[in-house]
Amino acid sequence: MGVGVLGWLVLMMCSALATAGLRRHALRRGLLDVPNARSSHQRPTPRGGGMAIVITAVAAWTALVGSGGLAPSVYAALLGASLAVAGIGWLDDRGHVSVRTRLGVHGLAAIWALFWLGGLPPVFPWLNGLHLEVFGLGLGGLYLVWLLNLYNFMDGIDGLAGIQALTVCLSAALLGVLAVGMEAAWGPLLLAAAVAGFLPWNFPQARIFMGDAGSGFLGVALGVLSLYSGWLDPALFWAWLILLGVFVVDATLTLLRRLLRGEPVHQAHRRHAYQRAARHLDSHIPVTLGAAAINLFWLTPWAAAMALGAIPAPAGLALAYAPLIMLALLLGAGRPDDS
Repeated sequence: MGVGVLGWLVLMMCSALATAGLRRHALRRGLLDVPNARSSHQRPTPRGGGMAIVITAVAAWTALVGSGGLAPSVYAALLGASLAVAGIGWLDDRGHVSVRTRLGVHGLAAIWALFWLGGLPPVFPWLNGLHLEVFGLGLGGLYLVWLLNLYNFMDGIDGLAGIQALTVCLSAALLGVLAVGMEAAWGPLLLAAAVAGFLPWNFPQARIFMGDAGSGFLGVALGVLSLYSGWLDPALFWAWLILLGVFVVDATLTLLRRLLRGEPVHQAHRRHAYQRAARHLDSHIPVTLGAAAINLFWLTPWAAAMALGAIPAPAGLALAYAPLIMLALLLGAGRPDDS
């Protein structure tokens, strides 16, 4: 059971080689992301490299369930939901897929995952005693659909989505081991290896982009893993929420401010806090590294305190998020470009 350090490095190498192959394919087929007024990059760049993460992670999870390191129900949730989301993202990367179709697939993927996981874990103890089956299904579905879409929204500068996934997975695996055991760690550890192999192609300067297939896959995979952790220990779900804070806060604040102004929220833009920071600094590197530092040195200690029972869930989440909300507002998350 498990993979060990050597296995982790092999997975990382497989992901890196798969990314190289996808880059050659994209260049031959002309699958390029051409800069426009809403882009944060300045030159045509191949896209679709996130499929390397998909292929490597799915293969690793398949081997893990075969060795008994991952429950078949969790594997079914991960496999069905993540492949559906990656598949519709891959089609969108190669052409246009309507928003309605994408959201329909996303909703079905969320329902599939929740069915195999057994619904929303008991992460709201203050609601115990109520009939929460339908409420939990709706709330869990909304959580998964929002998480996979916000991950797509936040994949806009070099390395940010990859480093976010890598740091979140490694921290979540560590906390899972401390709170429950290796059962909570294998899934995120293998996903981290797949992301680590892709990252050298995407940071510090992107030679290929992740694309909707990769970003959507990461969003739904992280969501499923966080819900599974919540079934092992409800405190772990709240720890995952804290670890995801950089993306959750920026994307949610930006969406809410655009909704309040009546703007079409599905339309591409450059109004996220991280995009404004990258333009202000004229570089993607400090923004991506800054997000990693926040994850490791601010959010991970709070998540650890949550996972180990040192602080209650709502209070810990609020304390961890408060400075992120202030920073996002100061950077102008969701603010019109001319203000």
